[in-house]
Amino acid sequence: MRSDQIKKGLERVPHRALLHATGLSRNDLKRPFIGVATSFTDLIPGHVGMRDMERFIERGVCYGGGVPFLFGVPGICDGIAMGHLGMCYPLALRELVADMIETVCNAHQLDGVICLTNCDKITPGMLMGVARLNIPAIIVTAGPMLSGHFNKRKLAFVHDTYEGMGRAKKGDISEEELTCLEMEACPGQGSCQGLYTANTMACLTETMGMSIPGCGTALAGSAKKRRIAQASGERIVELVKQNIKPRDIITKKSLENAIVVDMALGGSSNTVLHLMSIAHEAGIDLDLKTFDRISKTVPHITNIEPAGTHFMEDVEYAGGIPAVLKRLKSKLNNTLNVNGQKTFQIADSVTIVDSEVIRPFNQAYHKQGGIAVLYGNLAPGGAVVKQSGVNAKMMQFTGRARVFNREEQAMQVIMSNKIKKGDCIVIRYEGPAGGPGMREMLAPTAAIVGLGLEDSVALITDGRFSGGTKGPCIGHISPEASAGGPIAIIKDGDTIIIDIPNRKLEIKLTKTEIEKRFKHWKSIEPKIKTGYLSRYSRMVSSADKGAVLD
Repeated sequence: MRSDQIKKGLERVPHRALLHATGLSRNDLKRPFIGVATSFTDLIPGHVGMRDMERFIERGVCYGGGVPFLFGVPGICDGIAMGHLGMCYPLALRELVADMIETVCNAHQLDGVICLTNCDKITPGMLMGVARLNIPAIIVTAGPMLSGHFNKRKLAFVHDTYEGMGRAKKGDISEEELTCLEMEACPGQGSCQGLYTANTMACLTETMGMSIPGCGTALAGSAKKRRIAQASGERIVELVKQNIKPRDIITKKSLENAIVVDMALGGSSNTVLHLMSIAHEAGIDLDLKTFDRISKTVPHITNIEPAGTHFMEDVEYAGGIPAVLKRLKSKLNNTLNVNGQKTFQIADSVTIVDSEVIRPFNQAYHKQGGIAVLYGNLAPGGAVVKQSGVNAKMMQFTGRARVFNREEQAMQVIMSNKIKKGDCIVIRYEGPAGGPGMREMLAPTAAIVGLGLEDSVALITDGRFSGGTKGPCIGHISPEASAGGPIAIIKDGDTIIIDIPNRKLEIKLTKTEIEKRFKHWKSIEPKIKTGYLSRYSRMVSSADKGAVLD
C-alpha cells in the first residue's frame, strides 16, 4: 500500500509513534489509510449538513476495512460572496482546494481519498486535486436543497431573491412580500434548488463516473444521501485494493459524457471552465470547440430553474442522473463508474419515472444543448452563453453599448432605472486576471430580469455568470480586457451584434478603427495588489483555457 511509506520498516518507528498518538492500534496500521476531505462549514447552506455525512462516510470506510482520516478544506458560498469584493475569491479558491487535496494526501501518503463537497468551486477543485494526485478517489456531493414555499408556490433562491430585488424596485411586489421571500426561499441545508453551478457539477461528477450512481440529485439530509455516503466509504477501500484511479475514470470519453449531460440539462455555463480545468489536471486536451460541437447534436430535454420551472427535487423523483443517462444513451460513451459499473449498465437499470421532467428527444425544449460558444472580432478566443436560458426573440440582438469597468458601476446604473430597451451592458476588467477571479454577474442579470428587461437588454462581460443567470448574457469573453482583448476598446454607443444561432459576437467597427483605438489604450491599474489574489492574477490563464494556474 502507498501508506506503507509512513508505517512500515525500522526507519518508520517515529512515524508509527505519531500515528499511535492519534489513537490508532497496531492492527489499524495493516489497513488502507483513507482520507476524508470535508468542506464542512457553518457558512454555506450546502455544507451545514456535512457533519452527519462525515459519520456515514467514516462508517463505510471502517466497514470496508479501511482507516478514515478527516481533514478540512475551506469553502465559500458564492451567493453570499456575490456582488462585492468577496466574489473575487471563489474561482481562485478552486485552485487552493486542488492544492490542498494534493498536499495533504501526498504529505501523509494516503492510499485513497473521499471528497465530501457540494458548492460551486469546491467540487471542481476537488476533482482537479484527485485528477492531479491520481490515487483512488470518490466524490460525495451533499445534495440539493428542497424548494421553499410561499402562498402554495414553490420558491427558488435566485428567482425569489435576486430577481425579487428588481421586482420590488419596479413595484411589482411589496416590501412585506419581499421579506417573506427572503425568509422562505432557502428553507434549509443543501445546494440551491436549480441547475446552478453546484448542482450542475454534482450531476456531471456522477456522469463522468466519480460519484456512485444517484449521488448527483439525492436530496440533502435524506436517508438516501446517508446510504450513498456509507456506500462510498465502503467502495473506496475496494478501489484501493483494485488500484482503480481517477485517470482510469476521468477520460476524454467520460468528459464528453459530462458535456452531453450538461447540454441536455441546460446546466451552468461555469461548467465550461471547470471541465476544462479538470481535463488539464488529468492531462486531457479539451477545448471550447468540443462544447459547441456536442451542443449542436444534443437536444435540451429538461426545464429546470433558473431558466425553467422544475427543481432538482423533480429531477431526483424522475429518476435522477441514471434516468438522464437512459434517455441519452445513444449519445454517450460506455465509460466506467467508481462503483464498478459502466454507463450503459447504469442507464439500463433504471426507469424514467416522469417524461415531462426528462423529455424524449422528439419533445425536447430546444433542438440544441444548453451552451453555445460564440466567436468574432469581439471574442477572438471565444465567449460562452447559456442559450437554453435565452428567449427566442433575443437569440439575435443588436444593441448600443453601455460600458462599465466594474460590476458595481453597472449595478448602480441598473438599479437607478437608467438602462433602456436596446442597451447592451458591457462589464469589463472582470476576467480571471483583471477581476481578479472572474466574478459572477448574478446581481445585475437578476436585476435586469426583475425589472422586466430580459427580452430587450443584453449583457456581455469578460467575467462569468452564475448558473442562476438567464437571458442574453454572454461571458468568458477571451481575451479579457486586462490582456488587451477587443472588449477593452468598446465605447458607449458602439453597436454590438449578438447572433447566437450563427455563433457570432461582433462589434460594428472596422479593423482599422479597432487598431486605432488600441494605439491609445492603456490597461487600468490592478484592482488588488497584495495577497493571494495578486499572485493569482499574475499566474492565471485566460477563460478559454479554463482559467487554470500554469
